[in-house]
Amino acid sequence: MARLYILLLYLLLPLALVRLLWRSRRSPGYRERWRERLGLFGDRPLDAAVWVHAVSVGEVQAAAPLLRHLIEHHPRGVVVTTTTPTGAQRLRDLFDDRVRQLYTPYDLPPVMGRFLNAVRPDLVLVMETEIWPNMVGACAARDIPVVLANARLSPRSAQGYARLGGLTRETFGRFAAVAAQGNDDAARFRALGVPAERVEVTGNLKFDLRLPASLVERAEVMRRDWGAERPVWVAASTHEGEEEQVLAAHREIRSQRPDALLVLVPRHPERFERVAGLVARQGLVLARRSAHARCTAEVAVYLGDTMGELPVLLAAGDAAFIGGSLVPVGGHNLLEAAAAGIPVAIGPEVFNFAEITALLVAERAAVQVSNAAELARVMTEWLGDAALRARIGENGRRVVEHNRGALDRLLALIDRVAPAHG
Repeated sequence: MARLYILLLYLLLPLALVRLLWRSRRSPGYRERWRERLGLFGDRPLDAAVWVHAVSVGEVQAAAPLLRHLIEHHPRGVVVTTTTPTGAQRLRDLFDDRVRQLYTPYDLPPVMGRFLNAVRPDLVLVMETEIWPNMVGACAARDIPVVLANARLSPRSAQGYARLGGLTRETFGRFAAVAAQGNDDAARFRALGVPAERVEVTGNLKFDLRLPASLVERAEVMRRDWGAERPVWVAASTHEGEEEQVLAAHREIRSQRPDALLVLVPRHPERFERVAGLVARQGLVLARRSAHARCTAEVAVYLGDTMGELPVLLAAGDAAFIGGSLVPVGGHNLLEAAAAGIPVAIGPEVFNFAEITALLVAERAAVQVSNAAELARVMTEWLGDAALRARIGENGRRVVEHNRGALDRLLALIDRVAPAHG
């Protein structure tokens, strides 16, 4: 199975490079530094004590508290690999040049060998569920411990890994440790071949987020621009096929509250233009954040088409819908809104955030809706009742505060696995 996997990767490599070129039509970052994906770095000094792999924006954001600790405690430095340009940009926004960012090398033995020769890490931390067999195998051959941090595994993903049989068991058995988000995740990792003693439930790092001290002030400035008195809801991290549903909900909301403003934030920047066109075709007056256009009373939709500003957009709103959940993407992180005291609605497709969603719903910090009509009903109710919003928002803050501590538990686990690097 391992040989078949490697052969398949070689066959797919040309297609992977073509795909980078194709995606670069809308997001030019995909054609930049493409040689890094083949482990070709020239003579740049890349030596680092710790390699952290975080796929994109969500994983980078979750890893932020961990990265701050690693930066402080590792003079030899930290290298972070991301797969997407948006993940790379988010890393730069958070840490500037305090960590070195590279694009993730393809999971081929020669490529991974060149990467490890260049970086020479003593410890590898892989965020969530980005599992590459040759990467894990190459590190094991060099006695470099690999820890799967903030690890989650949905039932759907577990079934997919199970179909790979021996390759999955061999790969999973090589992890030095798995720091699982919850008990269900831990059970799935054990069932797929991680020795039971190497799996520990440490909680979700996303609960350890710390909102910037300036967030409230920045949100107040933004809210004054939108209109302090008008009702505002934020649809965050939306995907293809979801904006139509959100705009349908907004039309229904505006039938009850004609002054309501929707702040629409698509997940991927390459879709900003397409979403702007969709809003225009529906005859709704649009203002774009990137244009710094004034948000007059006639504006019905404010497009959040910049990077790194989602926390302040959420904090400036009255209520939020978290996208990727009315379409089968699996949802996105609810906790940034909850930590800011913003009531949250989310759709039915939440398999990537099932435990967080269930917890927030159980604690009356969020509401799960089935469709656009239910979303409109919930938002209309919230936008008309400030006391209800405050109650739900406070529940969210309490849930986030109560569940902090995953970072300390993860660091303790790392210290046991690789004492010199904890």
